[in-house]
Amino acid sequence: MTPEETVDYNIKVAWHAISRMYNTQAAKHDITTSIGFVLLNIDQENGTPATKIAPLLGLETRSLTRILRSMEEKGLIYKQADTQDKRSVRIFLTEEGLRGKEISRQTVRHFNLKVREKIPQSELNVFFKVVGQITGMIEGKTLYDDFTPKPLRAESPA
Repeated sequence: MTPEETVDYNIKVAWHAISRMYNTQAAKHDITTSIGFVLLNIDQENGTPATKIAPLLGLETRSLTRILRSMEEKGLIYKQADTQDKRSVRIFLTEEGLRGKEISRQTVRHFNLKVREKIPQSELNVFFKVVGQITGMIEGKTLYDDFTPKPLRAESPA
């Protein structure tokens, strides 16, 4: 099986192409794709608990910590203790963060609009169904329940 014939290769290549495209757009506004996705997931009115952001984006906490630090340095966000639970920190958008969120929103919408102009809804429905099934298999952690790698055969002397 060639890489081009595997499911994971095609998903990875497509995501990297999308990520590069988003990063090209984001760089014009001094942000990154990761920052854009974080901005999109922060509640404009009430802020968002810092602990809720990483799971929304499928990020490790360490990665999010670095991104949030960078966002704070760029003046996109500020942190504030939660009024209900003082142990928790909420992330809020600054005016600059709101502008970045709007740019990110427009960029994502434009991409999706262009994809929908070229690919019929019926094909997108199949795509969403298949990707959802793959994600479900992975999250269900049953993908490798019956998998045992075959031992490598020792090469015979020539």
